[in-house]
Amino acid sequence: MSGSAAFDAWSAGKSYEHYMGRWSRLVAEKFVPWLSPPEQAAWLEIGCGTGASTAAILAGAAPRSILSIDPSADFVAHARAAIGDGRASFQVADALKLPAQPASIDVVTSGLVLNFIPDRPAALAEMQRVLKPDGLLSFYVWDYPGGGIGFIHAFWKAAVEIDPDAAKLGEGARFPFCTREGLLALCREAGWREVAIAPVEIETRFEDFEAFWQPFTLGAGPAPGYCMSLTEDHRARLKARLAERLGATGPISLAARAWMVKASRRG
Repeated sequence: MSGSAAFDAWSAGKSYEHYMGRWSRLVAEKFVPWLSPPEQAAWLEIGCGTGASTAAILAGAAPRSILSIDPSADFVAHARAAIGDGRASFQVADALKLPAQPASIDVVTSGLVLNFIPDRPAALAEMQRVLKPDGLLSFYVWDYPGGGIGFIHAFWKAAVEIDPDAAKLGEGARFPFCTREGLLALCREAGWREVAIAPVEIETRFEDFEAFWQPFTLGAGPAPGYCMSLTEDHRARLKARLAERLGATGPISLAARAWMVKASRRG
């Protein structure tokens, strides 16, 4: 594992839900209507996490079935327990080896996952392998280079002020392709056609600074993983710097922005 990916711990379902899942859910609820998928479709979801996108698809897309996969057994167990809809099934599987036959899926989707897959071209090729000729490809990722997740952007800015080496760990530096132009180039290189890309924004609101800080102590994700790797003194300094920046009392509200992508299967 590279140094930049050393804190990508995504195995703790409950911790992830508190850190990111609740915000992922708000994005997913806007993504599904924008996607405008066909009803009674067979879906395959890559990287189900705690089930945010799965729930949004079931609620808003009228799917015939959805197979949701994730490499984390903990996430799969969490999502399976949280979603009791008979149309959904969950499986531990890898994005580079999807558990579906060629040309068998109507809609392939992935929420906030593609940037964490090291071999993205191979993942996009695998998505195309399982998709029907008239199928729909889709995914969404946070706008990391544009400071898209306000609370994470604030965390890394404060972290770098105390530890300059933290600059290389932030998602903005690690995932520079997560822009409109970068995503369009990625899709075109993969042979996708009729690519549409649009932004989606949500508000992340915390009742006070402690509610803002607590998810960073759970260890699920790059920023929390980094936070909990620090000494107690270093972590206390980081917390104080953030409190100084954001305010130690009162509610905190920060915007979050993602890019939504949809395209036709390669002809």
